[in-house]
Amino acid sequence: MKTELYNGPMIDAHQHFWQPHINPHPWLKPDVLIPFRYGDYTAIKKEYLPPDYLKDATPEHNIVATVYVDAEWDPNDPIGETKYIHTIADKFKMPNAVVAQAWLHHDDISDVLEKQASFPLVRSIRHKPAGPSSPEEAKSGGYTLMSDDQWRRGYELLSKFNLNFDLQTPWWNLHEAEQLAKDFPETLIILNHTGLPSDRSKKGLHSWHKAMSQLSEVSNVVVKISGIGLPHKSWNIDDNRWIIQETIKIFGIERCMFASNFPVDSLCGNLNTILTGFKESVKMYSYEEQYKLFFDNAKKIYQIHI
Repeated sequence: MKTELYNGPMIDAHQHFWQPHINPHPWLKPDVLIPFRYGDYTAIKKEYLPPDYLKDATPEHNIVATVYVDAEWDPNDPIGETKYIHTIADKFKMPNAVVAQAWLHHDDISDVLEKQASFPLVRSIRHKPAGPSSPEEAKSGGYTLMSDDQWRRGYELLSKFNLNFDLQTPWWNLHEAEQLAKDFPETLIILNHTGLPSDRSKKGLHSWHKAMSQLSEVSNVVVKISGIGLPHKSWNIDDNRWIIQETIKIFGIERCMFASNFPVDSLCGNLNTILTGFKESVKMYSYEEQYKLFFDNAKKIYQIHI
């Protein structure tokens, strides 16, 4: 069967824009370095706007829209980030959908969600539910906010405002995500960064695969294939092909979409390398199937009007 790299329109389902010199991103301040899965991230503490992104994308990747995901703006001002990114969208016609910040366990969550939902580009909410930092901690009984009663009361409000939920958590917490999806079937969970398969040992990949397979049995969960770089190592297809292909086998074509996580993943490789790697990994699929993975699924899930 003839195989070709995808050359159709693309939607990047997960990326960020920022201007750290004028925006309140605590983790991007010059004198701050938080623990980060890719190590030292000083290189990305600089302005990154749509013209920078399109330059990185290079002409061979026909990116026609992007989804902006909250970039850990000052947690005391979640609405400020949404206002800011809408000014960027107005100026550059990008991004074309927004995943906004909200702290689901805070007392003002209903008011925050109502305000976020009033913005024309907001489609989803992200709140990383901190919890166990290792499989061993999760097995010993550690839980994330996904199991906290007050957080879940905030989560329940998402459907009231017609908002999805972007979930970023390591694979060892996905049993909680499975229960969350079952308990609130009217809310779509969009799993970020492929369940974070950072442990590439045989045991680590087996455990990741098992957790992802179990989560996939719940129909109101989709996944973004992104954020699969490794610390201190250049992004290459040999490290990531199996993860990409297995994620699609587990969830199916209709429930997967590709995303760059730029500029964060520029710490691992340039955008051309990553996007070409994605294309190379799925070239055995038909054009129609690749069209869904690179464009149509994100367009439908994030209700992008282009």
